[in-house]
Amino acid sequence: MILPNEAQSAADVGGHYDELDAVYRSIWGEHVHHGLWRTGRESPREATDALADLVAERLDLAPGQKLVDIGCGYGATAARLAGRHRVAVTGLTISAAQARIAGARTDVTCLLGDWLDNRLPGAAFDRAYAIESSEHMVDKARFFAEAFRVLKPGGRFVVCAWLAASAPSRFQVRHLLEPICREGRLPSMGSREDYEALARDAGFAAAGFEDISRQVRKTWSLVARRVAAGLVADPALRRLAFRRGTKNRAFLLSLPRLMLALRTGAMRYGVFVWNK
Repeated sequence: MILPNEAQSAADVGGHYDELDAVYRSIWGEHVHHGLWRTGRESPREATDALADLVAERLDLAPGQKLVDIGCGYGATAARLAGRHRVAVTGLTISAAQARIAGARTDVTCLLGDWLDNRLPGAAFDRAYAIESSEHMVDKARFFAEAFRVLKPGGRFVVCAWLAASAPSRFQVRHLLEPICREGRLPSMGSREDYEALARDAGFAAAGFEDISRQVRKTWSLVARRVAAGLVADPALRRLAFRRGTKNRAFLLSLPRLMLALRTGAMRYGVFVWNK
């Protein structure tokens, strides 16, 4: 498990997304997650939808099921799944800015709160999923334990996660993975083996894993181009990026590090499927 040399709290994570809310919406759009490029010719919107659809496929959805979206962001993925598959989705986000937008949607239920203290009823959901939110969890063992608790027997859990390489070099840890954790407000970044062990300890049975690093890494070159264009054309983005008082501005300037980490294999992107 990669741990930054600076502790990150749940409040830090929420503050990151609240402070950079305008940036995330203008640069990333309504889906705050990677895109999936199978052919390389997809538009950014098609790619982000494709990742959401991959999650839906792995969840093996049926009409009438109850889902929980752990770290739902602006609720776009939850709304897509609810509309296309006729399921009921409850989402949680730790960001007040995200909750205001997700909460305005009429097709999903959005709760503002910390997943590690979610207070949802036990055995209440047929499916659970987390798209790029597990990285932000201070206690990853509890992240899995809570997912197991709220799922019904026979339920399924799908996780899309940024992963550290199984055996990163000292250079990769010091100059890529640890800084990425600090700059992105990630309390830790686990490897595939870490996640599999934590899920097993929580009681889950493994049902599948895919490494889609190559298919998602185009996301960062796209984001870098959008940030560069925004810094030229958008005075508000320039002020946010270069103002000393911006607590999370380092994330905006760390894009080359993220691109290099994925391209060199220091960081991976995995899709896990587990059954209860």
